[in-house]
Amino acid sequence: MPRLLGVDIPNDKKTVISLTYLYGVGHQVARDLCVKAGISQEKPARELTDQELGMLNTLLERDYVVEGPLRRQMSQSINRLRDIKCYRGIRHRVGLPVRGQRTRTNARTRKGPRKTVAGKKGVKDLR
Repeated sequence: MPRLLGVDIPNDKKTVISLTYLYGVGHQVARDLCVKAGISQEKPARELTDQELGMLNTLLERDYVVEGPLRRQMSQSINRLRDIKCYRGIRHRVGLPVRGQRTRTNARTRKGPRKTVAGKKGVKDLR
C-alpha cells in the first residue's frame, strides 16, 4: 500500500480515487494533483513509483493544507468561536446544528438519540 502523509491509500483503486482517502482532498483537488504531477488518473495506486509518490507528497505539503494541519486548523477555528461565545460557538458547545437547520424535527445526528421525558400528570391524578 502506498503511503502519503502518513496515510495508507488503497492499492486497487484508481489514483484519483485513492487520493481522496486523504483528509481534505476531494475529487477536484485529486484531479489537479494528478495533472500537476503528470500522473495518469486511471493508473492504479499500486503502480505508482517512488518518484511519483514523492512528487505527490511535495505538492500536497507545499500547495495544500491537508490531514493533521487541516484538522488542527478546523479545531482552532471552532475553539475560537466557543471562546468568544458567539452564536455559532454556543451551538457548537451545546451540540446543536450550527448553520440554521431546524431542530423541532430532524437534527438527530447532532442531538443524539432521543431522551424520553416523563409525561405530565393528568388532571384526574391531582384530585
